[in-house]
Amino acid sequence: MKKNWDNPVEHAMPDNARVPASVQIGGVTVAPATVLAPMAGVTDTVFRRFIRNASVFTANAAPNASVETEVTNQQSGCGLIMTEFTSADGLARMRESKRKRYLTFYDDEHPISAQLFGSNPATLADAAQIVEDTGFDMVDLNLGCPAKRVVSCNGGSGLLRDLPLIGNIFEAVRAAVRIPFTVKFRLGWSDSHIVCVELARLAEQSGLNAVALHARTREQGYSGQARWEWIAAVKDAVKIPVIGNGDVRTPEDACALLAETGCDAVMIGRAAPANPWIFRQIAQYTATGRYDQATDLDRYRMIRTYFEMLLESDNPEASGKMKQFASWFTHGVPGGAALRKSIYESKTGEAVLTAVERFFEAGPVSSSVLAADSYDADELTLACD
Repeated sequence: MKKNWDNPVEHAMPDNARVPASVQIGGVTVAPATVLAPMAGVTDTVFRRFIRNASVFTANAAPNASVETEVTNQQSGCGLIMTEFTSADGLARMRESKRKRYLTFYDDEHPISAQLFGSNPATLADAAQIVEDTGFDMVDLNLGCPAKRVVSCNGGSGLLRDLPLIGNIFEAVRAAVRIPFTVKFRLGWSDSHIVCVELARLAEQSGLNAVALHARTREQGYSGQARWEWIAAVKDAVKIPVIGNGDVRTPEDACALLAETGCDAVMIGRAAPANPWIFRQIAQYTATGRYDQATDLDRYRMIRTYFEMLLESDNPEASGKMKQFASWFTHGVPGGAALRKSIYESKTGEAVLTAVERFFEAGPVSSSVLAADSYDADELTLACD
């Protein structure tokens, strides 16, 4: 997945649009109407909890005010979080003990949706039942992933070429579970094969509770501009909630998307790892008409907190994850290239943390963070206001 955007459009803040306070998806209230997109290799349980905590916003709180340690998604700027996509075939075959590795989540992640991919209706129905039995609030079908290894198995956006099969999948999964069932899809396979409106209508007829549209074709991948006019077309075509996705990098973008399309909620993907505060910024703008930019101190706390959470998770790949996220998290940090280099050269997770400490001690935030060890874990996780 590309970390940058092709010639991003700068949107002014529209006067007539705000992100809704909530959206109802089946029996689940998503409040506010913002969604963290499912991203392979990104939205594991550590990142999901990190984003939710980074999104905390209280309209009446004074700057630097403490935040309650008990936080729900309804108090957070992020209303719904989603897992990385999981193979339905793999989930159905693996032992129950191994499933926990792929379907782990914590109580403070509700509401949470698990995303599945695959092409066999019966297997997807079985996997959806596993998701429901595990305690997820929703299940989502991936019809958007453009990766060749997924498409070659007729999964993800590969299914966009076979609407009758999609219809069979919708019916099988809908019959198998009681929790809300949603689908995330693209415009179509290519510009000559746009199926998003027909697919949204099929989803509604099959009893799905919401649709999310990434307004690019499979052929586009993550290049070019998201074509929001198709989100508007889908919204006009169905009565179930429509979640808009694509090129939302700022609160201005989120509000412009709503103003231009009339969609019911906003889904954010690539912008979240680079700017974990985007959900908080959207909530702050909705409540007050303004929002704060992240400071160097915010970035220090963000990098340190996420890396510490990784180490505490006992993930054997923690060190590799730190290096993977270094390019996201150092975006916008003056001298970030030097920090990335020192992170990449570190051999252990502890060495990565040391590199982060040394970098910020030498930088403009040193006077504020030299006593960082005095912060407790909850303060480091939540002190982003």
